[in-house]
Amino acid sequence: MPRKPPVSPSSRLASGQNESEIPSTNEWQGTLESWALHSMALPVTLATTDLSDAHPEARALAPVFRDFGGVTAFHGRAVTLKVFEDNALVRATLETPGEGRVLVVDGGGSLRCALVGGMLAEIGRRNSWAGIIVNGCVRDLGELSQHAIGIKALAPHPRKSEKGLHAGHAGRVVEFAGCTIAPDDWIYADADGVLVSGVRLHAG
Repeated sequence: MPRKPPVSPSSRLASGQNESEIPSTNEWQGTLESWALHSMALPVTLATTDLSDAHPEARALAPVFRDFGGVTAFHGRAVTLKVFEDNALVRATLETPGEGRVLVVDGGGSLRCALVGGMLAEIGRRNSWAGIIVNGCVRDLGELSQHAIGIKALAPHPRKSEKGLHAGHAGRVVEFAGCTIAPDDWIYADADGVLVSGVRLHAG
């Protein structure tokens, strides 16, 4: 919690405090300025609940996603893919340097096969992707939970996707779970949900 502002000399005098213990007006103003600077410098938490309270304009994905990765809380700029029951582009993207970004995969909400499994999760972790959000399914749940990468998806599915079945598209604006996500949007995810913002919401 932020510290309370220092009480003014007049208020302290009115409360009956000994005058010799009350700082001068100049001393109080210096303390007040220090308090203001300290308050402005307070770090912004990465919890989605706190970010949402501080930035009500941030967009929130509908609460339809489950956590499958070894990391629950993650954030970073979005890299967007649009695919359908074909994860060739997903793998190709995860094989590139993630640089702390979040891969957002719009799989059309398909519940007929998995787009991400244990092998792709390990590739993403190794290449420094912060997380993967899949509007679709994943598999190899035991493996996913062992990898230090955030993974959110709709559900598990044992069947793998086909490669070369459908062409995928990268760098497009995608829309699912009641939210529009553009390339380079900021993604903030944790156990409470997912926030999307066109600007960075955290300090540092």
